[in-house]
Amino acid sequence: MASELRVDTLKDSSGNNSVGMAYVAGGSAKAWVNYDCASTTPRDSFNVASLSDNGTGYFTTTFTNNMNNDDYSIPTSSNDVNASATLYGLNAHTYATGSVQCDSFEANPSTVQQIDSNHNHIAIFGDLA
Repeated sequence: MASELRVDTLKDSSGNNSVGMAYVAGGSAKAWVNYDCASTTPRDSFNVASLSDNGTGYFTTTFTNNMNNDDYSIPTSSNDVNASATLYGLNAHTYATGSVQCDSFEANPSTVQQIDSNHNHIAIFGDLA
């Protein structure tokens, strides 16, 4: 038999530091993934159904549960321990309710190019459908 717990506010064990459930639900990541571009298998993830390799440094992350709309926030990061670049980033583009496409790139003073970096991190903040 399934149970349901309904609360408006959470407090720590001493009865202090309260937080409303709307903040907990609204401010929690709805999906996240840590992966290497050399593989479409995540190292670890939450609410991620699959990764698709679309080419060098270009991936689609598909969610297990859709987002309510395509206006979610997606902080990202990327790092390649073998490259000599001074800046790494993960550029998100093509937002959809069921997936997001991102590319990993290397930037240095003279060039910016997509690369298959070994450490990519994506988090999704927004409302689930």
